[in-house]
Amino acid sequence: MTQNKKIGMPRALSYYNYFPFYWGFFNHLGIEIILSSPTTKKTLSEGSALVVTETCLPIKVYVGHVVELVNKGVEKIFVPSIQSIAPKVYNCSKIRGLPDLIRNVVKGDFEIIEATLDKSEKNLGLYEFLKQAVKPFNITDEKLIKEASKAGFVVQNNFRVMMQQGLSFEEALKNAKEGKVVISPKTQDSQGVIHVALVAHGYNIYDKKASMDIFKKLKNMGVVVHNAYQLTDEELLSGISTLDTSLYWANQLEVTGCAGHYLKNNNIDGIITITAFGCGPDSLMIEDIKRKAKNFQKPLLHLSIDEHTGEAGFVTRLEAFCDMLFRNKRVKISRQLEQKDDSDSRTFEKLNDILTLKM
Repeated sequence: MTQNKKIGMPRALSYYNYFPFYWGFFNHLGIEIILSSPTTKKTLSEGSALVVTETCLPIKVYVGHVVELVNKGVEKIFVPSIQSIAPKVYNCSKIRGLPDLIRNVVKGDFEIIEATLDKSEKNLGLYEFLKQAVKPFNITDEKLIKEASKAGFVVQNNFRVMMQQGLSFEEALKNAKEGKVVISPKTQDSQGVIHVALVAHGYNIYDKKASMDIFKKLKNMGVVVHNAYQLTDEELLSGISTLDTSLYWANQLEVTGCAGHYLKNNNIDGIITITAFGCGPDSLMIEDIKRKAKNFQKPLLHLSIDEHTGEAGFVTRLEAFCDMLFRNKRVKISRQLEQKDDSDSRTFEKLNDILTLKM
């Protein structure tokens, strides 16, 4: 094995889906992960400067994180090419070609570890992907690699369990890395007045710079937020069926699947979708979601983000949408009261909460 057992990892794109697995896998093999810092204005600026204007925001962010790692002197940087996550289920061309993009736009003395995962092709499955990832460290023992993968799945599964129970991304990841599964009791927030489904890729909502910390903003508005990370694979696949479509894109479950599940959920008052400006696959998925939202009579707000998105306008649209949902809820509960002959104290209390809630 090499003396330098460190691997740089950009805090972008697949980080938000697979980092718990990577952390468990590489740590089991004694490889230290050097993670880039949370996205800043500088990260975005440096990434944007190296690619053409039409490049989507997540890729610009990713490039900026690679630049930071190079500037830190990290010698090996993990830039996977995740072509296909299941037979005939593909990623977009930019994600598939990440190693080539980084090789051509980021200059510096570093090695790209470009493991390829392509489950639509033979001999490019998960174990081949993992073997490529550790080959630069002279790790070739297949038994050891499989043991490390099991360690990775333990961390990943624990992370998912906690996310499904409503923990924040940061809390779930921290606990999973420590080998803990913490299930928090249902809080009063989960019984809030307005419930919104936030439909987006993880990298568009959990990157606080890209999303302008949308979870905090919605919480401050008195809104309970639900998203794809709180759902099981079965629920997400069922959501795909609800939209009368089939699974083709690798990240489609967390958009189409998530939307389909929450559209048919009567406890959800509205849908907020967030996509990066210029994302082709997302634009197709959002059109399907918009049409179905009308059928379900579910209010929908679509937000498109890029490096020029202004926070003031972003917040104004969120506030206007949530205010509309509160008004709708007032009307709905008022009608329920009109249909009652007796006084239901709990219903009156709920109505009073809505009428007095400050936005």
